[in-house]
Amino acid sequence: MTVKRTLPALSAVRETVSRALGLLLVFALSACSSQDKATSPQEVRTLAGSPQAQQSRKIAEDRLRAIVNDYAKSTPLALGLVTLDDICAGGKATELFFQSGDDQYKIRCNLRLTAYFGADPRRMGDVLDGILTAGDRYASDDDDSAPIPFHHLNGRSSFVDYYRGTGPNPNGPNSQEPAGLFGRLQSLSWDSVRSTQKTLVTEAPGCLENNPPVTRCLREPASKTLADIRKQYGMVFKLELPTVLYFTVYKDGKTVPLK
Repeated sequence: MTVKRTLPALSAVRETVSRALGLLLVFALSACSSQDKATSPQEVRTLAGSPQAQQSRKIAEDRLRAIVNDYAKSTPLALGLVTLDDICAGGKATELFFQSGDDQYKIRCNLRLTAYFGADPRRMGDVLDGILTAGDRYASDDDDSAPIPFHHLNGRSSFVDYYRGTGPNPNGPNSQEPAGLFGRLQSLSWDSVRSTQKTLVTEAPGCLENNPPVTRCLREPASKTLADIRKQYGMVFKLELPTVLYFTVYKDGKTVPLK
């Protein structure tokens, strides 16, 4: 008799526990707010197309294009190709482990622009001298914020002497040909012209799907290649500008546009 009475009691306990766990699960799920979830593709598209995002996107793109235009107008370089990658990514669900910070925002938008120029390799010394002369206008400014941060100061005149054949390799007698000027926010690299083994600049990989306003993959002109620029001018210069974070919406509602 004792066993018969115990079995129904155990069954009742299990049922009570199951109901309690079910209620806890319902409460836990209902407690999950939008801050705990990954941003849906539809919300990413809505936020990426918002007036604030569009305004910030234009500011970022205009600033980067102004730098490219300064090189085209003020230096001997001939603009041949511009590529632009504009990508808005949605935030992730709450990360309990291996936290990357990607769960703190709803959306984050970045824009990257790379420009390719043509030049005459036979006039390499004059080309570099022209670039550094254009940068001399900003030599008294903060190099990191200057549109053209490369100038004749800090030993860069040795590059001109080397390519004119009047000075040694600025990197050392047994070093490879210097093929770039590098700053914290910009890099300007070029095809080697004096080495027996040529090193050519390559095109930066871009985004694969043009799906604005979430992703924009621009190539201007669309059909232009680095081979086309080399055929027309003789060599290629590659200007890499910093990736600009221009729009962020955090899950707490805070919006950070570019100003």
